[in-house]
Amino acid sequence: MKLAKFVRSNDLKGRWGRKGFTLVEIMIVVLIIGILLAIAVPNFIKARETSRAKSCVANLKQIDSAKEQWAMDSKAAATATAPALATLVGTDSYIKNTPSCPSGGTYTVGGAGGTIASSPTCSVGGTGATAHALP
Repeated sequence: MKLAKFVRSNDLKGRWGRKGFTLVEIMIVVLIIGILLAIAVPNFIKARETSRAKSCVANLKQIDSAKEQWAMDSKAAATATAPALATLVGTDSYIKNTPSCPSGGTYTVGGAGGTIASSPTCSVGGTGATAHALP
């Protein structure tokens, strides 16, 4: 009987309960977190690039509108040479602050043709959902 008491009193697992996690349990949790990150990170990157492209297109629309307003004010023909971006930007001009491409591109007011009729372009370019060009 005394031996049974001795064995029971030295049974720390039963006395104190289970402490901590096993290595296998920790590895399973790390694996699950890794799988979730592998799914989520590409989606975040794609969403960031799409939002940058949409912001750039919004800037291009603003430049195009300012260019058209300048053409109406100066009575320029559609075939006339497009003004420089510095002409359109300023506190008393058509655009208050100089727009900048969120992806680091530069804007060309006259586009490929360099005329009032041609759309402004961004040097980043691109295709699909991440295109930095007017539709």
